[in-house]
Amino acid sequence: MGVQRKLDVVLDSVKRLLRMGATANLVNLLQKQHPADLAQVFSDLVERDRQAAFDVLVERNTRLAMEAASELGPEAAAHLLSDRSAEDIAHLLQELESDDQAAIVDYLPDDLSSAVRDLIRKKEGDDVDSLLEYAEQTAGRIMNPNVFALSEDLTVGESIAALQSARDVEMVFYLYVMDGRRHLVGVVSLRRLLLVSPETPLKRIMTADVMSVRVETDQEEVARMVASYNLLAIPVVDEENKLVGIITVDDVIDVIKDEATEDLYRLAGVAGDERVFTPAGESLKKRLPWLVVNLATAFLAASVVKLFEGTISQVTALAVFMPIVAGMGGNAATQTLTVIVRGIALGELSWSNTKKALLKEALVGLGNGLACGTIAAFGAWALQGNPALGAVLALAMIINMFVAATAGTLIPLALRALKIDPALASSVFITTLTDVFGFLSFLGLGTVFLRYLHVV
Repeated sequence: MGVQRKLDVVLDSVKRLLRMGATANLVNLLQKQHPADLAQVFSDLVERDRQAAFDVLVERNTRLAMEAASELGPEAAAHLLSDRSAEDIAHLLQELESDDQAAIVDYLPDDLSSAVRDLIRKKEGDDVDSLLEYAEQTAGRIMNPNVFALSEDLTVGESIAALQSARDVEMVFYLYVMDGRRHLVGVVSLRRLLLVSPETPLKRIMTADVMSVRVETDQEEVARMVASYNLLAIPVVDEENKLVGIITVDDVIDVIKDEATEDLYRLAGVAGDERVFTPAGESLKKRLPWLVVNLATAFLAASVVKLFEGTISQVTALAVFMPIVAGMGGNAATQTLTVIVRGIALGELSWSNTKKALLKEALVGLGNGLACGTIAAFGAWALQGNPALGAVLALAMIINMFVAATAGTLIPLALRALKIDPALASSVFITTLTDVFGFLSFLGLGTVFLRYLHVV
């Protein structure tokens, strides 16, 4: 049975057991699932059933319930916990690593979040509280401060003994080496550690050139480094190069997923933190501002059309084909914009290679314009019986798709230079440009060649 088929069966069983009130059977079923699979099942349940299933499981298997909630994401996990007392939440969060705790606490209602932070600080020290002091979406916020590190004065044998006796540490992929003041001075692989004599000083086998990130480094840059250099983990240091935490590859995968989702949402003018079951009122507040901006820019395009009312009144066929030019330009711009914004996000595109990217996209725009324009020209000719109208339509599409490709490249780069998120604001400007230039080119050419457009 495939994984998805298995999850579908589990989901159906959970729904049935919830309806029947068969708590014991439900717990038995849930406890057999992996946390990631449970998270998938929970996400497919309606809110009431999701809360009920979580509440049942958390009473019988707290760790599994909290791990599944964490897999759902910090916002969803916080929502599952928000009806509980601060003391209860603080107790449940102890089942998770510090970085996961901090992420969930950050999404709790403000008063509840503050109370939980105070309780966690008293019970476990200031690990979670210190993580929340770092800016959102930085290495400091997503790191795990519980990192295994060794003193540079140890031998290999002493290092192995220290590793064997270690408890409650993040996954050990690399052994980081510190001096007496916790400065990060080197790294040793597990393989290297096991292949040398136990009496060998750690200093002799460590690699001094350690790849690390600062606590203020953007999480997207961290993900890019881990992906580019095929790392399983990366250490985090403060401004004095003291080791303060570690970010492992599982955290980076979450970052990549979140950043990709955020870029996708922003290209559509949707807030990056909106989800399928976000309350309707909250979604309205998140989406309406950009729709109002789009409405304002739509009036700019409408004003261009108004300039050519006389031309349209003489050749009404222009009004029939006008949306094609603007629509195709918008589609072409979206394609270019998606590629360029993703290139910026991945670090593939910089000012040094902008000219190459611009030339490539301009050629693609011209090629698309020629191909689509030719097809549209024959379509217009067949519908209206006027080859001149087809020629005007083709020329307008070539112009507008060239503009779309050029603008789709330059606008995101310009916005980035102005410290504005290209994914968030580019689509508004692109839509306006393709509409304006589409109407202007088509109706302008129609006016110039007006005498050829009357059907004989």
